[in-house]
Amino acid sequence: MKLIMFGAPGAGKGTQAAILSERLGVPTISTGNILRSAVKNGTPVGLQAKSYMDAGKLVPDEVIIGIVAERLAEADCQKGYILDGVPRTIAQAEALEQSGVQFDYVLDIEVPDQEILQRMTGRRSCPVCGATYHVEAAPPKKEGVCDSCGGALTIREDDRPETVLSRLSTYHEQTEPLKDFYAQRGVLKVVPFQNNIEATTRAIGEILGI
Repeated sequence: MKLIMFGAPGAGKGTQAAILSERLGVPTISTGNILRSAVKNGTPVGLQAKSYMDAGKLVPDEVIIGIVAERLAEADCQKGYILDGVPRTIAQAEALEQSGVQFDYVLDIEVPDQEILQRMTGRRSCPVCGATYHVEAAPPKKEGVCDSCGGALTIREDDRPETVLSRLSTYHEQTEPLKDFYAQRGVLKVVPFQNNIEATTRAIGEILGI
């Protein structure tokens, strides 16, 4: 099964993609993770992407599509995949189509903006081991300290309130039109807002029949 996870930043796309990946036995392709890895490793594309990500802006299409195309060509994607974080614009969607990339369904996870703001500004991460937490939903045992390695937890630049608001504005302006794009192709499946991860997982399972 070939899927796109769609929704606002912080809607839970990555969490649900990981659950689906295990259930379906196909890899999750997260452009956010690919880009963050490139940034952390200081690669040329990582340095190029960092200035955009820090400002809450979209990374240029040619960078995104190039990364995705390379990843989808790998052997583990031959039986299917879950794409998380791309496409984010009509231009990217068209570029994916032109490159021959096709999907069975596009899952649109609906979450109100106020809920997104609360979720993202509460996130904390460990720069040492990569573990993630949330001050309310999944706090560390000791405030500000990673349970796994004892590192000092930080707020990612793109989780700061002003950056989250900027990302939401960009999403509504540039990415939300993709709903119509994929609805016209008959592959859009809307996942209504749910109060927790488990309920969202059940709703997705019902939609996909799995």
